[in-house]
Amino acid sequence: MADTQQVDPKAERKAAKLAHQISAFAKAHGGAEGQVAYIGERGARIVLVGEDGGWGDLVAPTYAIAEQAVQKAGITVHEFFDGEFAAKVKTGPYEWKRMAGIQIGG
Repeated sequence: MADTQQVDPKAERKAAKLAHQISAFAKAHGGAEGQVAYIGERGARIVLVGEDGGWGDLVAPTYAIAEQAVQKAGITVHEFFDGEFAAKVKTGPYEWKRMAGIQIGG
């Protein structure tokens, strides 16, 4: 018997939409790499880092959809957000001010 796999059209559409957003980010930032992290019942977070150091993130309803989206977008995916990958992120005054505010209760 043939092995049949059911495809959820809603999940396919969501993965395609996320892949489009990832591709647009990559185009705007000279390329991109990413990392997918499970965030519990909420789903999975896709962290994107552009070649220019710009960064952003997206949330997928499930880890499987997130994995499908990054695969469709064709970006390099890191298993961990380690030091080497994190060093590619460029932060500006806003991020430093925001991080300092969190530390002092702001």
